[in-house]
Amino acid sequence: MSLVKFSGNYPSVFDRFFGNDWFDWANRNFSATNTTLPSVNIKESSADFEVEVAAPGLGKNDFNIELNHDVLTISSEKKEEKETKDEKQYTRREFSYQSFTRSFTLPNIADSEKIEAKYENGILKVVIPKKDEAKPKPARQIAIA
Repeated sequence: MSLVKFSGNYPSVFDRFFGNDWFDWANRNFSATNTTLPSVNIKESSADFEVEVAAPGLGKNDFNIELNHDVLTISSEKKEEKETKDEKQYTRREFSYQSFTRSFTLPNIADSEKIEAKYENGILKVVIPKKDEAKPKPARQIAIA
């Protein structure tokens, strides 16, 4: 919920309803090229973090994964051009351009040297292992001298 400052005339209920945050969906879920950003799941276990990016229709070569100063960036760019001609000299060209970029700041406990990625069945999975010192250790008995 956000605070709204009113000055002068009071806005109608209709104006306030459409001014709320839930109508800002397009700004958060579309890329700069006005294509939908893929959904992302982030799972954490005691051993690692797993980022799943739903991106059906893309190939593994369409992705770029980069790590720069503990920021993991997953991006994709796909260009497609189709041209159709028939006997009557009509031509139709259709261009398709899709791109997105998602960035995630890795926590200090992430082992950035061992990150792995795999693309299968429309899902890109990026596994980020935790450092050994961050993994939970079992309880141990301490002998009394």
